[in-house]
Amino acid sequence: MTKTIDLRSDTVTQPTRAMREAMLTCEVGDDVLGEDPTINRLEARAAALLGKEAALFVPSGTFGNQCALATHINAGDEVLLSEGAHIVVHECGAAAYLAGAQLRCIPPSNGSRLTVADLQPRLRVGDDIHIPRTGLICVEQATAFGELYGLADLQAIYAFAGAAGVPVHLDGARLFNAALALDVSPAALAACADSVTFCLSKGLCAPVGSLLVGTRAFIAKARRRRKLMGGGLRQAGFLAAAGLVALDTQVARLADDHRHARLLADLLTRIPGVTLSREPAINMVFVRTASPQDPAQTLAALTAQGVLTYAPENGEWRFVTHQGIEETDVRLAAQVLARCWGPQS
Repeated sequence: MTKTIDLRSDTVTQPTRAMREAMLTCEVGDDVLGEDPTINRLEARAAALLGKEAALFVPSGTFGNQCALATHINAGDEVLLSEGAHIVVHECGAAAYLAGAQLRCIPPSNGSRLTVADLQPRLRVGDDIHIPRTGLICVEQATAFGELYGLADLQAIYAFAGAAGVPVHLDGARLFNAALALDVSPAALAACADSVTFCLSKGLCAPVGSLLVGTRAFIAKARRRRKLMGGGLRQAGFLAAAGLVALDTQVARLADDHRHARLLADLLTRIPGVTLSREPAINMVFVRTASPQDPAQTLAALTAQGVLTYAPENGEWRFVTHQGIEETDVRLAAQVLARCWGPQS
């Protein structure tokens, strides 16, 4: 059977054999009671990796972000974040529903990255009873568009927020990709926020789960919020076992995904009329095509030839490399795309 080359997202990764074996043999207990030893090991490992005091296992990145928002703010508080942030675009309006948050969506002046200059005029602090209080600033690393904040930029935002007494949450769904690309430690990035989420189930290939990290007091409060949201998972150590293997074996491997993304970008830009939206910084490639395309017809043609991707958003096609995508797959996918995007008869 011909292999399907799935470039939709790194969420389609499959757990490795080592993960499956660890899930089969791990020791578990009731995590809601704090008695699952494998969960406890994973949380301690995550906190240490990110230089934080404590961590909390949660079902998904969206769950972790929303748990963080609801833990940080009071209902009616305003959250400052990019208009293209995952929390805004891809989390189903949960911030309003679960936390009573007012999202103040900012057009970033630096690609998809916010700056202090973007945030400063929107900050609302003080005792004026007419205005919402700025309760939180959220940033992404990497952004939903595959761009990276420089470490100094994150540090500047954190210093600005700290001076105003406003906490910062970092949506680090692909935090380890970002750290690898920037050649800094994950802890260095996490030091620029009061709370951080990262996903085990994207490029790290674990089947389920994310971590929320922060201070002990914050995580204790978030643990109660997790229970309120239905996230107490009892014998979840089976999932944590895969997460521990992911952290042990998959972080360095992300370099292969980055290399394959750069190769794909190079091959796609050789196709007439195809241009990069931005240089790939991690494992995500965004391109535009000059010739008119019917997205539904193009997707059907790609699928028929064994290449999967999502429909373009705002004219941009996105391709994501991950474990299971090899160099030969990248080259074959580029050939298929060249046929589908070539001159139409």
